[in-house]
Amino acid sequence: MTLSERRRSVAFIQKDSESWACFLVTFVTQAGEWRGYFSFRPGYSELSEDEIRTADIFIESSEAEIHEKAIGLGKPLLAGLLDSVLNTGSSRGLVGQQLRGQFRRLLQENSQDIAGGWAEDEAVPPNDVELDRLRSLYSSYRLDQVSHFISLITPDNFEDTVDEILAGESIDFLSKDRVQFAMMVVDYIEQLLPLPDFESWVKDFLTHPEVYQLYTHTLHREGRLP
Repeated sequence: MTLSERRRSVAFIQKDSESWACFLVTFVTQAGEWRGYFSFRPGYSELSEDEIRTADIFIESSEAEIHEKAIGLGKPLLAGLLDSVLNTGSSRGLVGQQLRGQFRRLLQENSQDIAGGWAEDEAVPPNDVELDRLRSLYSSYRLDQVSHFISLITPDNFEDTVDEILAGESIDFLSKDRVQFAMMVVDYIEQLLPLPDFESWVKDFLTHPEVYQLYTHTLHREGRLP
């Protein structure tokens, strides 16, 4: 991204079971020429590095001309551009990117199920939290930490890591074995992270519940890294 780039959301495109946000990105060259392209971001991510883009398909003398042409494009053509980018992009990079996204979504859904809606409460009364509830929140916290860690790994490196952990076994997230394979990877990563034990976590949680509440809300409800 250059300093002069400007972005505007233009559409949401549904492809298979995934939602993609489409952005029109415009910028001016040193020669004063305006260019524009479309960037697509998968719904499971708020990270710019997970975006894929077209080539510079608009070359005009003003930004307004690019906007006028872009407005005239419908969703079928934008969906076609997304297909084109997916088909012509680096297959290895896209596989790693999609694999990482699938892991993050699986972990987030499970974490939300365990934690419930506590992050939406106006206040967190530490003294009223039961032990079983604390254990659930602790389990949710550990999953969130793994998900956060995965989001920091580049797609290619994550794909290599999964291959190494599974000894070459491939994960098909449409198969019945996807959760089994995924949890093998999650368990392996979790053991490598310097996570606090339950007792230490409880002491910190009860002392600073608002910090954990903000972290969970940002990760689960806003869909971005805290």
